[in-house]
Amino acid sequence: MLAGALLSQGAAADSFRCGNKLITDGDTADKLLALCGPPTSITRSEVMRRPVMWRFGRPYYLSDDLVPVPVEFWIYNLGTNKLMRRIKLEDGLVVEIETLGKGYREP
Repeated sequence: MLAGALLSQGAAADSFRCGNKLITDGDTADKLLALCGPPTSITRSEVMRRPVMWRFGRPYYLSDDLVPVPVEFWIYNLGTNKLMRRIKLEDGLVVEIETLGKGYREP
């Protein structure tokens, strides 16, 4: 039973519930926008990485040259009775979902 419990904990992915819809790692920015609406704020930047293609869960690097990868942080303020969420997107895909502090009332 212990092994089963440990495996189930390791398989858990980040998620964010918008009403009765669920956003998880790997979802697209378009899906996030369609299900949750526009975020309260967006911060944009980019990182330099080697181009990679994933096959069967393994990375295959296509080149040693670095290419810019767009990174965005979307913050959702869900109001005074809920916690805020920060969603990190890399190249248009959700890669991290973080729970922040209590939301606030919009002016």
